[in-house]
Amino acid sequence: MFDRPVPLSLYVHIPWCLRKCPYCDFNSHRTQGCPDAHGYVRALLADLELELPLAGGRRVETLFIGGGTPSLFPPEAIRTLLLGIGRRVELAAEAEVTMEANPGALEAGRFTAYREAGVNRLSLGIQSFDDEALRALGRVHDAAQARRAIGEAAAAGFDSLNLDLMFGLPGQDAAAARRDLEQALAFAPDHISYYQLTVEPNTAYHRAPPPLPPEDTLARMQEEGEERLEGAGYRQYEVSAYARPGRRCRHNLNYWRFGDYIGIGAGAHGKLTDAPGQAVWRRWRLRHPTAYLDAAGGEAALGGGQRLERDDLIAEFMLNALRLNEGFDLALFEARTGLSRAVLASRLTREEARGLLRLEGARVRPTRQGRRFLNDLVSAFL
Repeated sequence: MFDRPVPLSLYVHIPWCLRKCPYCDFNSHRTQGCPDAHGYVRALLADLELELPLAGGRRVETLFIGGGTPSLFPPEAIRTLLLGIGRRVELAAEAEVTMEANPGALEAGRFTAYREAGVNRLSLGIQSFDDEALRALGRVHDAAQARRAIGEAAAAGFDSLNLDLMFGLPGQDAAAARRDLEQALAFAPDHISYYQLTVEPNTAYHRAPPPLPPEDTLARMQEEGEERLEGAGYRQYEVSAYARPGRRCRHNLNYWRFGDYIGIGAGAHGKLTDAPGQAVWRRWRLRHPTAYLDAAGGEAALGGGQRLERDDLIAEFMLNALRLNEGFDLALFEARTGLSRAVLASRLTREEARGLLRLEGARVRPTRQGRRFLNDLVSAFL
């Protein structure tokens, strides 16, 4: 049973981009200019009101505005959005409010305005500092724009700044990956998301695969990246997340600890625990922004919903929690799934024997080998 309230976050999806990157499998839609930001904000707030009865009056601990490219929206629209959210839900006094931004979709001075609107954590989609690599990735910015955006973001005074950086890019060697990482570290951000480019289904790269580095080079890039980041004072706390002390992303931690979150916006997903009903539900929105806007504020905006059954709960909890270096406590598994830890016992023992897990009393941690072969480890619980 669910014996205590599950922490609640709010995810807001803004689905438009200036260009669809060939590796991107997120719900993003190309736009030639700024979409109707204020009309979309009205739809988001109506969508939030639809979900609130399911949240049980809980306080929202973190808020994340993702995309797409949220920085296509002017600061006034973001201010209206955050004020509207604050009128409808209780936000924690120290709520983390993150917004994603891309260097190629910004005007000078916008960072300060976003900060004044209520955003206190910024995540910049840099990906690389190499112009040739950026062109191969289909990014709309170049290296000079990336550097300028980081400088402006730092000057704006956000509580925390994250840089997204990829490795394993088309034609990239280990030396080029090192150069990218060194340039990111030179800005001394609070947080770096350092992740390998993967080719996902239903993307341009899947239809026409680019020449990617071989597996041994990818392994070297990852190992060298981990060592360099650790040496620079960043602590890896998740597969691709590195933070200075006290700067971990609380919103993503809530995902990885199988917390609850409301998802609003075109294609957004949410997960909510109905403690009185002893159930966990997933709900998702219509993916296309036009269809979503046409149905805004009503049940018609829902793309679907699903009650998570026993096997779903096990699989989804493990898929998230095993990404964390700290692993999880078995008491957390019971609290978030309503299941007994006994349902995991035989599989935990088997994966420990394979060297992919370490059992420390009631705590379960992936080993270094387990993190290297995370898909293999997670598959044992699917």
